[in-house]
Parts: sequence; structure tokens; C-alpha cells
Amino acid sequence: MALREEAGLDRDLADLPADLRWREWMRRIEAVLFASAAPVARDDLERVVGQGASVDLLIEDLAVDLEGRPYEVARVGSGWTLRTKPAYAPAIRAATDLGGQALNLSEYDLAVLAAIAFHQPISRDGLKDIFGKEISRDLIGRLAERDLIGTGPREPRRGAPYTFVTTEKFLAAFGMETLRDLPDPEQLDDAGLAAP
Repeated sequence: MALREEAGLDRDLADLPADLRWREWMRRIEAVLFASAAPVARDDLERVVGQGASVDLLIEDLAVDLEGRPYEVARVGSGWTLRTKPAYAPAIRAATDLGGQALNLSEYDLAVLAAIAFHQPISRDGLKDIFGKEISRDLIGRLAERDLIGTGPREPRRGAPYTFVTTEKFLAAFGMETLRDLPDPEQLDDAGLAAP
């Protein structure tokens, strides 16, 4: 998300005492994160605080300030977002009747998405090797339409087929900061969740 430089915004707040200035910068960051549907990059957050203010320290203080609230600051990819704490997921599902289908994907769609996450970059041929059947362009289109996957590098072979990779929206949808947060395949196998 690219924020416009606001002409009337006093970034430095030099007329405020240091503690009030810091608190106001925290509130600005919280407001920007609250208003954004996507994770907000450091560069964008730096535009609303004073010169030389540490966005990382402001985020840390904001996280402490939000303790005891039903939402938290979370690092997603290269930015930050506000998200509801996992303990409140059942209440949200009950109130919004999502029934666990917030992404509106079938189990098979989710299985293909998981295969892409664990084996990226991967082509449709690579997915066919995993699932033993052709993966439809429609399914790939559904995942791309929801911005859960994007195109990766082309495979270095005849025809140079496209490969697929997950996106920052994928990370946000599954509450991960990076792909390193994916469960270990052995953990999945131990839990009985690995593919046969």
C-alpha cells in the first residue's frame, strides 16, 4: 500500500514532549494498520512518523500496548497488519457464519494450495506428479483470483511452463510471517495430515 505524502501532516511533532510524541506515532501506526486491508510496508509507516523514529520499536511498543486486546500486530511478509488473535476465531465464525470457509475453497483446492506452498515454485506438471492427475486451469485460476498464488519463474525446459508460488495474502490468510512458519512435513505426517 503506497501512502500519499499528506501536506498537512506534522511528522515530527516537535511541539510535543517526547513521551506524547512517541504515543502519537504509535497511534498513527495503529490507525494506518487498522485502515489497511493488506500488510503495510516499513516505508509506508515511516511516512507517518518523525525523521529517525524507529518503526520497529514503535511496533514493539504498540504490540505491548495491545496486550489484553482481541487483536494484535503481526508481521506478514515484508509488512505488518492488525489481526484477530486465534483464540477469538470461534466467536468470529459464529457471528459471521463463516463455518471455516472464509477462503471459500474446497478441501481439494486447499490441498493443491498446500502442495504449492510446500513445493514452490512448482508447475502444473509438478502438481500432476503429486496428485496423480491433471490440475485444472480453473482451480489454479481460483487460487490466483483470491491472490493466494502468483506466477513464479518459468521452468527451464521445452515450452517453459509457468510455475506457481504463494503470495503475501497467502501468508496473511494462514497467519504466517514467512514460509518458514509452514509446518514441517514430518510434523504433518506425525499428525496424520500428510498425503498418502
